[in-house]
Amino acid sequence: MLNRNHKIKGRGLLLNEDGSLKEPGWANCLVFDYDPQMVKEPMRLKEWDYYHIIDSEGRYAVSFTFADNRYMGLVNCAVFDFEENKKYPYLELKIFPMGKLNLPRTSEEGNIEYKSKFCDYHIDRDEKGRHFYCKYYATKHRAELEADIFLEQPPMDTMVIATPWDEKKSAFYYNQKIPCMPASGYVKMNGKTYTFDASKDFGILDWGRGSWTYDNTWYWGIGSGIVNGKPFGYNIGYGFGNTKNASENMVFYDGKCHKLDLVDFGIPTRDPMRKWYMTSNDDRWKMEFTPFYNDKTDLKFPFVCQQADKLFGYLNGTVTLDDGTVLKIENLVGFHEKVHNRW
Repeated sequence: MLNRNHKIKGRGLLLNEDGSLKEPGWANCLVFDYDPQMVKEPMRLKEWDYYHIIDSEGRYAVSFTFADNRYMGLVNCAVFDFEENKKYPYLELKIFPMGKLNLPRTSEEGNIEYKSKFCDYHIDRDEKGRHFYCKYYATKHRAELEADIFLEQPPMDTMVIATPWDEKKSAFYYNQKIPCMPASGYVKMNGKTYTFDASKDFGILDWGRGSWTYDNTWYWGIGSGIVNGKPFGYNIGYGFGNTKNASENMVFYDGKCHKLDLVDFGIPTRDPMRKWYMTSNDDRWKMEFTPFYNDKTDLKFPFVCQQADKLFGYLNGTVTLDDGTVLKIENLVGFHEKVHNRW
């Protein structure tokens, strides 16, 4: 069994002078300095900060996306009301932003600000966490939305991975996933208020910077909750790039990471809304995922497309920690997706 378990030991710049990764592998914190000026193909550069916060009972969720993909950018908030089985999207599409969204070079500091005639957006970062405030003004197509949410950043391990592609030396992906961020605050929309309680509700961050190849499919899953009175989270995924040095499969318990090898999502062939039977090749991840909502995308344009199943559901099963402790997971709300992009 090939163990994708190379833990990055280096520090300093992420890239070599030729734009290639200095050291593919995984870490439990940001270890390299990302500099977009060192990217050899700027038009292939993709930068994003993606957050979602899920009610622990599976009643609703909210996501925030800032993405600057050079030729196309997104400023997005989406509210998911699972009791109504409905998504409320608030999206601004930017053509050729070319870095003008000014996303920070690191997840550890820096704020995000955006203002247009349709919305006002702030994500402010400090040593305690992240404060979100956004307001989308009412139009004839949508109601006004206001969100005021704080995500605490406790001292904890995170998932960091640096991935190259075999087919292009200058292609890379540098990614951090942070689960288990206690969430407090509210979203107000359509006369309803969706509230989050930091004692039981959590947010996650997917922070990504990279120069991608054109055609990719990825599989990703993440979730957070309370298990035996302690914060529990997971991040699993595969599908793109050369992952012989590291996978992004990791479990978090009481602030510490536990590295897994390969995970098979066990997605049903005909209908992703049926139960998934998930396993790992090291026999440490044995889960059933039962979807209850699919945020499905099927966009096709001449040179760009996205076909995606983005599912919210309940996770049940067992996971084995590094010391052999077996945790039983019951009805933990998670988010799993399969995405095919040409971009």
